Amino acid sequence: MKLTAEIIIRIVAAILLIMAAIHFMTPMFSAIVNIGNITGVAVSVILLFMVIFRRTFADMFSRMWQHNGGRIFLVTAGSLTGVCLIGAVVISCFMAKEMNDKPKDKTTTLVVLGCQIRGETPSRMLKHRLDAAYDYLSENSDVKVIVSGGQGSDEVTSEADVMRKYLLNKGIAESRIFMEDKSTSTEENLRFSKEIIDKDGLCGDITIVTDGYHQLRADIYAKRLGIKAYNISAETESWLLPTYWIREWFGIMYCLVSE
Repeated sequence: MKLTAEIIIRIVAAILLIMAAIHFMTPMFSAIVNIGNITGVAVSVILLFMVIFRRTFADMFSRMWQHNGGRIFLVTAGSLTGVCLIGAVVISCFMAKEMNDKPKDKTTTLVVLGCQIRGETPSRMLKHRLDAAYDYLSENSDVKVIVSGGQGSDEVTSEADVMRKYLLNKGIAESRIFMEDKSTSTEENLRFSKEIIDKDGLCGDITIVTDGYHQLRADIYAKRLGIKAYNISAETESWLLPTYWIREWFGIMYCLVSE
């Protein structure tokens, strides 16, 4: 078989799509399954089939185009796909912009957003958030911190309790750590943390510590609560980033339509 430019492009595209599907499936082996990697796998597999069976799909679309119903379906599907792609690009640009808005001075209160714990140990993702908070707290000894996260149905204690103990073991003074252990969502993280800020007279300008992909949604909720928010973004491991980045698209859309 003669390797034409078209065949080479299709082979390269197929390899890239297989790699993408594997990348999105990898977190599933660590029991991380959400709308992000499900969408990533589904889109990768669909595109892979379209690349491999290009002629079959081309013939099918051609036959559909010959009928009014099929034409309406293809135009609608194409338009929706285009809108989704543009929306994903726009949201991603805002997400990237919001990742690096560090506090300008020490006049702030850190709010560390919780995520999954394993027993009484923070998950790797939560550990990265706590380490980012610890670095800032170590350099700014007057800054207070709120660790925010309730107890999930599959968790033996609250995320906030695990976070508090982690920072204490790292050497942060107990008097600097405030615990919010009732929240079950990002919006509640910030709303309940604001109640602690008002009750204990902490600095009202906060610095949200979470993963970079999560900062935009957290900032939207903060603005709704009338909170000025900066951010410190924790490291997100590369094998998890695509899954959580795509999941965040859906989270932001829900956040916007549920206002």
